[in-house]
Amino acid sequence: MTAAYDANGAILQVRGLVTVLGRQRPLVGRRSAGVRAVDGVDLDIAPGEILGLVGESGCGKSTLARTLLGVQRESEGNIVLDGRSVGGLDPGEARRTRGDIQYVHQDPGAALDPWWSIGRSLEEGLAIRGNRSPADREARVRRALSEVGLDPATAGRYPHELSGGQLRRVGIARILVLEPRLVILDEPTAGLDLSVQATVLRLLRDLRARLGLTYLFISHDLSVVRRLCDRIAIMYLGRIVETAATDLAFSAPRHPYTRALLAASPRLDSELVQRVPVMGEPPKPGAIPPGCAFHPRCRYAEPHCARSRPVLESAESSHLVSCLRWRDLPAEPTASAT
Repeated sequence: MTAAYDANGAILQVRGLVTVLGRQRPLVGRRSAGVRAVDGVDLDIAPGEILGLVGESGCGKSTLARTLLGVQRESEGNIVLDGRSVGGLDPGEARRTRGDIQYVHQDPGAALDPWWSIGRSLEEGLAIRGNRSPADREARVRRALSEVGLDPATAGRYPHELSGGQLRRVGIARILVLEPRLVILDEPTAGLDLSVQATVLRLLRDLRARLGLTYLFISHDLSVVRRLCDRIAIMYLGRIVETAATDLAFSAPRHPYTRALLAASPRLDSELVQRVPVMGEPPKPGAIPPGCAFHPRCRYAEPHCARSRPVLESAESSHLVSCLRWRDLPAEPTASAT
């Protein structure tokens, strides 16, 4: 199941990425600083890999996704796609140059016009890209619907006629017609019952195997991430604080925030409940503390944690952690992979 991870051959490389939201120039006074929703992110995704992006609501996961897509302009840093720098462009140009990255919305029904047939909605992206052949567009749509396990006749139906699980499949088919290299999935199993959720996960694995797709899988559900992803990146207040192979992240987490997330998850196996959950609430946007952003909530924090900002460093092969005290932390109980 696991794709080999090789940063040197990454399909996507992100370095020092910063995205500032809410920056305004008031009528009187100086320009406001805005909120660093993405704050110095370094990230690599290997071809064929499924990388899970995990963190609390408001940590910057969706902003990072929008920035990678080119919908939101980065303020600093660089994005390299297939060895080609695609950063520093205005949103319109960035979106055109990043066409190999596609996005599946967590509510696929919201991305579909209720007055359009499924086929017309799926053909729209091809038409925007300049495909002027109705016959070719129709053939691609029917093939994409078949790829996700739907009857090609679904092209003639409308969103309100489909179930939640079918709409999830349509959302995936909608980007398959565009033949992406990298797919960003934003909470694709949210709101689904367990049986439908399992079906969607099997479909994603199957498409990865058959079509060579690469996924950035955004979720707050650690049990889903554990079942699907090859590696995990943990995000806190716009920063990546830990990345590791999935089994290693669950069995030997290094960052106190990762440990707290595992403890707070109600759906993981009982071996994990001994971990101490995170304390307090995250700070408000624009009020991120100096030094390690997690230090006010960390039970292991020391005075220097409030002064020095940690960087990602190697704990072991392909396991990176951003914590000033990770070497000193007590061992955690291990968990079997399930």
